[in-house]
Amino acid sequence: MKNDEIKSSNTSTSELSQRFTSKWGLILSVLGIAIGTGNIWRFPRIAAQNGGEAGAGAFLVAWISFLFLWSIPLIIAEYGIGKNGRRGIVESFAQIAGEKKAWMGAFIGFVATAIMFYYSVVAGWCLYYLFESLQFGLPNNYQDALSVWDNFHGRGIPVITHGIIMVLGSWVVIKGISSIEKANKILIPILFLILMISLVKAVSLPGSWAGISYLFTPDWSTLTEPRIWLEALTQNAWDTGAAWGLILTYAAYMRTNDRITISAFQTGIGNNLISLTAAIIIFSTVFGTLGNTMSNSEVLEVMKSSGPASTGLTFIWMPQLFSSMSGGGIFSVLFFLGLSFAAFSSLLSMIELVVKVAVDAGFTRKKATILTGVAGFVFGLPSALNLTFFGNQDFVWGVGLMVSGAFISYAVIQYGESKFRTDIIHQEGEKYPLGKWWDLIIKYIVPVEVITLLVWWMYLSATEYAPDQWFNPLSPYSVATVLVQWGIALLLVRLFQKRLLVNQK
Repeated sequence: MKNDEIKSSNTSTSELSQRFTSKWGLILSVLGIAIGTGNIWRFPRIAAQNGGEAGAGAFLVAWISFLFLWSIPLIIAEYGIGKNGRRGIVESFAQIAGEKKAWMGAFIGFVATAIMFYYSVVAGWCLYYLFESLQFGLPNNYQDALSVWDNFHGRGIPVITHGIIMVLGSWVVIKGISSIEKANKILIPILFLILMISLVKAVSLPGSWAGISYLFTPDWSTLTEPRIWLEALTQNAWDTGAAWGLILTYAAYMRTNDRITISAFQTGIGNNLISLTAAIIIFSTVFGTLGNTMSNSEVLEVMKSSGPASTGLTFIWMPQLFSSMSGGGIFSVLFFLGLSFAAFSSLLSMIELVVKVAVDAGFTRKKATILTGVAGFVFGLPSALNLTFFGNQDFVWGVGLMVSGAFISYAVIQYGESKFRTDIIHQEGEKYPLGKWWDLIIKYIVPVEVITLLVWWMYLSATEYAPDQWFNPLSPYSVATVLVQWGIALLLVRLFQKRLLVNQK
């Protein structure tokens, strides 16, 4: 790539020359981005909520469709922008869209950073429940499980676990991409192993096949509901990591001969297979443990329940379900260990995104990482201390990811989608050239998806989440809180755009 040779006084040669050591190092690290709490915590609940009377199979069809109509096309774009630019998201974005549009790249980075602030809190929850599973008996009823959750938050422990996670993540990132690669080469294979062991245990439970049958049985009538398609698109955007800017950041460390298209398909399909595996485990466990005392509709109500900060299924119900099965203690440890690994591997990429931008701006990696870790802890404190604030941030910046997708699509269109495909994605000796279908999706379908999703989420906010307070920016799920916080973010990235572009000619 022509930008491989860019040198500057602000970014060291050693930083620019860092690369993944192998293809597997790249794929495992990117899967570390994609595989997170969205796969294990969120996906099974969303599948249950969007299933029909017969089953959730139709939702899976819509969800898989958007893997190819949203996630993989945007992942391809991220790989291309990052590999071409070899820098952080702001400068790499500017090289494609132009310096005047660098603020768009900065906004994408801002959204991912805002998510990092509360995502580390979630990772801390997972860590706490792992220790809880190791040290204490599992709660055997709903009240005991809720008491564990309430005591955890009532004593301020989320602040401690949030701090531990940020320190550990910063310690890995401070050593550079080689350290991140080594960590993911350990975390992701162990996560796969944990999921496979959990899968065998879950499907062996009496009654588990009722859950699996429901998960994969299609109720085709549900596909006439626009909500099903919109939820499927939202979930795919969440659990693949597409348009977060994280894959773009790791792509800066791709080797010259690493193929973009193949890597993108491996990333997207691998991620969705993990989501399906997690869903089978959860559905099997819930149906297998509650099926003897509840009807299928009652079991599904348990799966659909969100609970405090959407934690109901994972942190309230799962521990008590483990307590009712043979070997449940071990199963619980494996479950929360896998969830912790998934959350931590994703968090590493969020920290690296911020650090990479700071290094481009002239900071040393050590200083950039320390500042990012401190900022991550400080700005994550409100979410650690207050679940309402946590819910607000999850809502505002989760919807913000749709805008990020629009900006990545815009950058490619600005460069020229066909030119981007032939000049940046394709390499000499390309065995699997990307077709023109990608141009059409990036130029037309992704923008339509973005507009549709934004209108839908704002409509839900104004009619369901905050119908009487949609105009109040202090209401956690109002239209106003989204627009005000986005406005502040846009103002900040426009103000600091020039400082973030010190390496541009």
